[in-house]
Amino acid sequence: MDTSHFFVTGDPMIYGADVSIVLAVVAIVFCLTYFKKWGWIWREWITTVDHKKIGIMYLLAALLMLFRGGVDALLMRAQLAVPNAHFLESEHYNEIFTTHGTIMILFMAMPFMFALFNMVVPLQIGARDVAFPALNAISFWLFFIGAMLFNLSFVIGGSPNAGWLSYPPLSESAFSPGPGQNYWIWGIQISGIGSLATGINFVVTILKMRTPSMRLRDMPLFTWSTLASSIAILGAFPILTVTLAMLTIDRLLGGHFFTSTAGGNPMMYVNLIWMWGHPEVYIVVLPAFGVFSEVVATFSKKRIFGYSSMVFSMIAISVVSYYTWVHHFFTMGAGADVNIVFAICTMIIAIPTGVKVFNWLFTMFRGRVRITQPMLWFYAFVPCFLVGGATGVMLAAAPADYQYHNSYFLIAHFHQVLIGGVVFGYLAGMYYWFPKIFGFKLNDRLGKWGFWLWQIGFYVCFMPQYALGFMGMTRRIYTYNASAGWDMGWAPLNMVSTVGAFLMGIGFIFQVWQIVYSIKHGERDVTGDAWDGRTLEWSIPSPAPVYNFAILPEVKGRDAWWYQKQEMKNGDYQEKPVKYEPIHMPKNTGVPFIMACFFFIAGFGFTFEWMWMGVAGLIGVVVTLFVRSFQYDTDYYIPVEEIERTENEYRNRVLSAQQTAN
Repeated sequence: MDTSHFFVTGDPMIYGADVSIVLAVVAIVFCLTYFKKWGWIWREWITTVDHKKIGIMYLLAALLMLFRGGVDALLMRAQLAVPNAHFLESEHYNEIFTTHGTIMILFMAMPFMFALFNMVVPLQIGARDVAFPALNAISFWLFFIGAMLFNLSFVIGGSPNAGWLSYPPLSESAFSPGPGQNYWIWGIQISGIGSLATGINFVVTILKMRTPSMRLRDMPLFTWSTLASSIAILGAFPILTVTLAMLTIDRLLGGHFFTSTAGGNPMMYVNLIWMWGHPEVYIVVLPAFGVFSEVVATFSKKRIFGYSSMVFSMIAISVVSYYTWVHHFFTMGAGADVNIVFAICTMIIAIPTGVKVFNWLFTMFRGRVRITQPMLWFYAFVPCFLVGGATGVMLAAAPADYQYHNSYFLIAHFHQVLIGGVVFGYLAGMYYWFPKIFGFKLNDRLGKWGFWLWQIGFYVCFMPQYALGFMGMTRRIYTYNASAGWDMGWAPLNMVSTVGAFLMGIGFIFQVWQIVYSIKHGERDVTGDAWDGRTLEWSIPSPAPVYNFAILPEVKGRDAWWYQKQEMKNGDYQEKPVKYEPIHMPKNTGVPFIMACFFFIAGFGFTFEWMWMGVAGLIGVVVTLFVRSFQYDTDYYIPVEEIERTENEYRNRVLSAQQTAN
């Protein structure tokens, strides 16, 4: 491969990114050196297997990727704000819309979801850790390394430009030479292996690691949503892995799986990628449904309405999602019979989704509803997701889809569902569980500023795009002429849409400010039960100790902590004598991080088709696996004295808070 253009040059924005990266690296190295934190960051974070710390790292990575993907969106909107704009060159625009979609789905939504999995699920089921702690660390570092490899393309080698799903033949070597498309393949491949491992880990954790007295029908709905999503991951992500492997063979080894002129079939790729891609949409939205179920029940002070139907609908969604992928290419000649089947399945999947909305509303009915930051995001979700769902049913009608397909109507629908469902849901979860993980609430005033800027900006941005779709504006266009801009009415609506996008960006800035401000000034949670919660995570200190539960909790039914609190208030609760025992916990290990570094070397080598580097990286991965298999000293016991000291400090804080309140 030609390496004469190893570094991307010629664009002022790229030079700005180069300077920003250098300054950020220098600042990090300086701070760690000046404050003598190299050993601390290695011991406490890089080598950690604590699911709570891994969840925090996922959260930080997701917010960082939300910023990066959001900047891409603002650049695209700036380019389309007026006719005949040359803010971005056509090639740069193609690269940006490719990276925007990839980052937002795979490197923002997925880690945000895994952050909530890690921070919440073991606490909700009364477990002291996940089933496979070291594998959990490997999952994070593979995701992180894959994301960093993908983002490196912006300044080294060049970004991919074949779209966020990279359909052949555009993604084949003949039309996308160079490292850009290889970055896309290897960044997603490495990250996807980590996602698959996370799915395995949480299926086993939920099924085998629950506190002994918790039955499946006692599990909180967020845990059920995690189980449904993880099961879907087990079915979907192997398809992605194999599809990317086939595309790699085409590009790297001269294969022809998807090259029509040599006996391949590009439509096979389209089918395979959407057999992963559409379940992926539900993989990321199901946990958001679980978040809303917890938030609505807590802030309505009621048991969730229709628990069984909620569980059934989650499982139904995870199953039916595998029978809807063809609706992404109704216009590609599959035939009326095929289109009818997938149109019906697409409409059917709206039913269990609608069931959830009614259950949440009935939960609020006659409840003592509190207006909090998590509830605000739920209120925003309901109308947004209803419009997104209704337009989805419109797209599910195969004949009508011939009009909507690849238009800005589709763009508006997709963002209405993904932002209104996934982003709003995960932000609600972040606000809800933030005091449990960090020990303090986020500032309410700044949070509301961020919320309203997000909401106003969202509707200003995406409502005009429905009209633009009906006016004939198609997706992926780089620019449009003055005739289309003014005679057809595209320009005013595009300008309005761009203003809305920047309002959402300002809302995100307020949220960052909110987090930074709250670190020092946020209301501290000294009781461990910041919201008067219902599930087990609120029964332990905030932040939770490394072992989570000193004594595994006894669960007598759903909403175990809420009913225990009611028994305590009524004087019916009989506290059993506490006898602490040493708690078995896993030791930290540097193997996951080192293995991920070797994956990075392999991915970088294969990206530039330097086979020696790629093979060397894979050998390093095998060596780390071999080394890990001979590590026998992998756990330790927390002594009783340390447990007693931690629990006594927590009880003293609670008593002090109660005395202050009285």
